[in-house]
Amino acid sequence: MTQATTPRRALIVVDVQNIYADGPLLIEYPPVQDSLVRIGQAMDAAHAAGIPIVVVQEDGFGKGTQGWKIHDVVASRASDHHIHKTTPSAFTNTGLAAWLAERDINTLSVVGYMTHNCNASTLFEARHLGFSAEFLSDATGAVPYANAAGRATAEEIHRVFSVVFESNFAAVVTTEAWVAAVQAGQALPRSDVMTSYAQAKQS
Repeated sequence: MTQATTPRRALIVVDVQNIYADGPLLIEYPPVQDSLVRIGQAMDAAHAAGIPIVVVQEDGFGKGTQGWKIHDVVASRASDHHIHKTTPSAFTNTGLAAWLAERDINTLSVVGYMTHNCNASTLFEARHLGFSAEFLSDATGAVPYANAAGRATAEEIHRVFSVVFESNFAAVVTTEAWVAAVQAGQALPRSDVMTSYAQAKQS
């Protein structure tokens, strides 16, 4: 297991926009109304603990449209920084890495949408940049896909990506467990590739 020894967290609220909550790209798993509640809880806990909150907004959804707007669960709460992006990662051409470095942040706590797209891209890049990360699995979500490569349900996509994250990129936890760690000032451990593989071979 690996972990940041002293977590200095920022909560990264990724693309919690109306397009995912009201359609036409409706989050299916976990159910979007459930994950929205958890996102609000995470923001409230971060605010209470003095953890900076970064709101990320995807501008590829028709800037200015209803679907592009930040959902009220997030918009009604205070945040410390708001960035706009046009690629999946919250880091690309946004200045996020510099903003975090200025505040000596070493751990990113990621909520929002979608698990397998913008969350994954952000977590992968965070790993490459040397950040520890946490993925709040019930404050995030996925949609189903079908294309030339095959078909997968939203639950399958969310579950498989969560397992991959835990193996090398982020501690995967519930919002409740994350809030408890925040209140205790504790880091959250994650697994690694070899341990994850060994456990799979034993089952």
